[in-house]
Formats: sequence, structure tokens, C-alpha cells
Amino acid sequence: MEKKYPDPKEFWAGKRVCVTGGAGFLGSFVQEVLRERGATDIFIPTIEKYDLTQLEDIRRMLDDSQPDLIIHLAALAGGIGANRARPAEFFYKNLMMGVPLMHEAWARGVGKFVAIGTICAYPKYTPVPFKEENLWDGYPEETNAPYGLAKKMLLVQAQAYRAQYGFNAIYLLPVNLYGPRDNFDLETSHVIPALIRKMIEAQERGDKQVVLWGDGSPTREFFYAGDAARGIVLAAERYNGPEPVNLGSGMEISIKDLAELIARLTGFEGEIVWDTSKPNGQPRRRLDVTRAKEYFDFQAEMPFEEGLRRTIAWFRQNR
Repeated sequence: MEKKYPDPKEFWAGKRVCVTGGAGFLGSFVQEVLRERGATDIFIPTIEKYDLTQLEDIRRMLDDSQPDLIIHLAALAGGIGANRARPAEFFYKNLMMGVPLMHEAWARGVGKFVAIGTICAYPKYTPVPFKEENLWDGYPEETNAPYGLAKKMLLVQAQAYRAQYGFNAIYLLPVNLYGPRDNFDLETSHVIPALIRKMIEAQERGDKQVVLWGDGSPTREFFYAGDAARGIVLAAERYNGPEPVNLGSGMEISIKDLAELIARLTGFEGEIVWDTSKPNGQPRRRLDVTRAKEYFDFQAEMPFEEGLRRTIAWFRQNR
């Protein structure tokens, strides 16, 4: 039986949407997709005006935006190095940006809350592909557990507020994102932008080798930010249930193969050296993405190599 979904133009007509983190990497794509699908009243709080870890700032933001729907993208996020160096900040800031915001949204009668979780919420040894029902089967990978658990509390909260108050909060779990406009700061960036920058800079300096963390054996799934934005907006339109939903591409690649692919696409011809004194992070990551297809007819479209080419081209033009 073919599901009937709301007409996007009708769904967004007259709706005020607040996108926390909307000025960031993923947020820039979410804004584009919202506009394409007919949203005209989009409020983007900036970190300069609203510190969402402060309750008074959350309340002021809600006073200023008066939203019908909130997409909560704002997060303090980073790679293994940043998570290891600042676990307390990653825990506190993510918890305090999310939990009071959802509570205040409920208290004010906001119609829908779209919470964006993280793949770091999954247990360290989740069977691959990760299914949503395995979320509580163990403790997350240690290096990013404080971050993963802080974001996971939004799932508990969404389900509890739905059960007690009938509040329409949904919870999505996007896998590792990449794409143009990503964060290329080597201290805080994720693996793809870090590799792109390292390879291009090594090539320009004429370095004979690039040193990378770990042994290259872990696998990751990568998800183009434009695809992720489409998944989030489709869920906002179409999904109104308590279960968490994975968002991803369903592909899996080892870090070693990824590094070799990026070397080829950037033109770096030196040697890749693995520093095995550094941690690998979670051993494998790939999502089961059947729920998103079933619940709101979403699937990823961007071919991985094409997405990488676009990301590399953006970095070359914008550094």
C-alpha cells in the first residue's frame, strides 16, 4: 500500500521553524532543503546572540522565534582527539543545550520537536549493521561516550514526554557526515575533512609521507550532508513516532581505503604511515537504514566518490 504523505508546500505553509545550529555545517544544508520544500519562515539562532546552554537564552530564543516546529541540530561535536581532551564539556554542553530546550518547547506548546542524536550513542560492540533496537545493548565507545550519552538522553526525554504529555518529539541518528562547508580545523574536525586537508597540504609542501592515527582497520559509514538534511526535513514532515530512526547511506569503508581514495582524489602521491600508538575508535560502523525508508521514504542518493570530489573542490576554493 502506497503511503500518503503531506504535500510539502502545504505542510510548511505558515509554519515558523526554528533550526538550532542552523548556521553550522549541517544547518546550512537543512536551510536549503527547507526553502526548496516551501518553508519561508525560518529562524536561525546564532551562538553570538544565544548561548543555548543557558536557560534564559533558551527562553529568549523561543520568545524571539515563536516556533511551530524546532529542528535541534546544535551540538558541541568533534573527532576522537577533541572528545578525549574535553569529555566534561562534551557531556555538559550537549545535555544542557538539549534537555532544557525540549522541556521549554513542550511547556510552550511547540507542535513538533526534531531531535538530532548521534551515532556515538551506539554501544561499542554493536552488531553490524547497527539496528535501532540495539541502542541500549551496551556502553558506547569510551572516547566519545560522554558526548554520545548526553545526546542519547534526548531520546529518553522525547519518549517520556510523548508518553506522559503526548508531545510530538522525534529522534534521528545520523551517521558520520561530510560535505562542502565542513569543519577543516585539524584540532576539532572529523576524519574526512582532516584527511583532505592533510593530503592537500602535504602535497603542496612536497612531503614524502602523511602520518595518520590508528592502524586504518576501523570501518565507517559516511553520509553526505545534503542527503542528511533531506532525511531530517522529510522526517519533520512525515514521521511522528516514538522509535529512534537511523539516517545514513548504508555503505561501509575502512579508514585505510578511505585514506587511499582521498590521496587519489587530491593527487597526493606520498606514503601513508599509520601511527598505531593512537586509538582507532569504534571498530566498525554501518547502519541499518531500513526504518527511514519504511517510516518516511528516505534513502541517500549522493555517490560517495562524487560527494568527496565536491568536498575537496569546496576546500580548495574556500581555505
